Amino acid sequence: MLDADLKAQLAAYMERLVQPIELVAALDDSDASRELEALLRDIAATSDKITVRADDDAGARKPSFAIVRAGTDVSVRFAAVPMGHEFTSLVLALLQVGGHPVKIEEELADQVRNLEGEFVFETYMSLSCQSCPDTVQALNAMSVLNSNIRHVAIDGALYQDEVQAREVMSVPTVFLNGQPFDQGRMTIEQIVAKLDSGAAARAAARIADKAPFDVLVVGGGPAGAAAAIYAARKGIRTGIAAERFGGQVLDTLAIENFISVQYTEGPKLGVALEQHVREYDVDVMNLQRAAKLVPAKQPGGLIEVRLDSGASLHAKSVVLSTGARWRQMGVPGEEQYRNKGVAYCPHCDGPLFKGKRVAVIGGGNSGVEAAIDLAGIVEHVTLLEFDSKLRADEVLQRKLRSLPNVDVLVGAQTTEVLGDGQRVTALVYKDRAGGETRTIELAGIFVQIGLLPNTEWLKGTVELSPRGEIVIDERGATSVPGVFAAGDATTVPYKQIVIAMGAGCTAALSAFDHLIRTSAPDVARAA
Repeated sequence: MLDADLKAQLAAYMERLVQPIELVAALDDSDASRELEALLRDIAATSDKITVRADDDAGARKPSFAIVRAGTDVSVRFAAVPMGHEFTSLVLALLQVGGHPVKIEEELADQVRNLEGEFVFETYMSLSCQSCPDTVQALNAMSVLNSNIRHVAIDGALYQDEVQAREVMSVPTVFLNGQPFDQGRMTIEQIVAKLDSGAAARAAARIADKAPFDVLVVGGGPAGAAAAIYAARKGIRTGIAAERFGGQVLDTLAIENFISVQYTEGPKLGVALEQHVREYDVDVMNLQRAAKLVPAKQPGGLIEVRLDSGASLHAKSVVLSTGARWRQMGVPGEEQYRNKGVAYCPHCDGPLFKGKRVAVIGGGNSGVEAAIDLAGIVEHVTLLEFDSKLRADEVLQRKLRSLPNVDVLVGAQTTEVLGDGQRVTALVYKDRAGGETRTIELAGIFVQIGLLPNTEWLKGTVELSPRGEIVIDERGATSVPGVFAAGDATTVPYKQIVIAMGAGCTAALSAFDHLIRTSAPDVARAA
């Protein structure tokens, strides 16, 4: 099952096991079970602390297996053959069940340990989903920290009957005690905040007590991380408030144009960004959404950033790096059927539409790449482009046209999403050349039509372009003194990771220069 190199790497990791673990397998005579059995045997061969035995629970999903700390009730379960993106989740689960520490802040770990009640989580994921491992790993770690929490990660492609019965049309989808809990990427902080009703209020109170920052960065993507690092290196008081650290990078699968790194993946880069920031004296505030910017009342005064939680942060300078999000079609039915057939991540949700007919909206690189990927999974793909021609690179267009199960419609304006109340059943579009309206029966719609800047909260405060982007000059300065901006939320012409990082550095250096000019004595002492 595992090649020699992977076995060697896994054996090196398994040297970190502190306590013996058992791999308890529930198998049948399916090909997937034989594949899983081979994987478990390979894992057990890497350490004398690992044993394999049969699961005697007649009600267990087959194939599935539990990782159990011998002689205890500490365990996690996979109803999957966890390769692909979930192989890292498997390795972490082996280590954590085997006594290797869960690497989170101790305060957060205590919150998990102190949760009262019985929590049975089920996560439906796909092995090609780059968003799923964060959720799987978060719930696995929580189940190791608190024996009242149990978790099973379920491969939706392997358990299609459950996916259909529970109407799972987007991954990751999490159920708690048999009821829908949440969808999408989740961290331990986010899960705990939903389970612990007082967590948000306590976090808001802690934030309200914070002293003013010299530089406050709003947003935790590549631009925000770079700005925080550059500011902290100046020896000044730096904070970063982020709704989700990593930002849009977390939704990116393959990254092949990050100079000096031939290949990486978005979630891996997102983790690296946060780890790098935490190497410095930066106050990192996760799960914090900005709601309003209040400029300083006088030159050199404090700028206020009000948060959704009701708390406020104050700073002598601010770097805005709130990034962008997927653009929606804005047609009737889209919001109603979001995650019920309308999707925005083909890598994540594509396997749930195996053997079905789907559409991709958008003829740029992302849309054509999505159609190519989906064509290998689904029965048929229809790509719809509003313009009279595709805008993707020619090499991608040639690949797309070579596929027998793909139709391309140009000059097609999507006008409505239809459904039966539970899921998508069809898409309506207008032929822009002839004016006719046509309907395509399908099960899924993947929207790939670009990005929108996350700047609604800044309207009326800083100057925005007609597209809603923060207007900046060559130094990253906005129309508000002491407020700088960087990344995809700004008027920078090319939305790229390396450009965002460079812009973040520029904004932080400009903020430092602003501090020197407006409060030289304080900055000099801090430096």
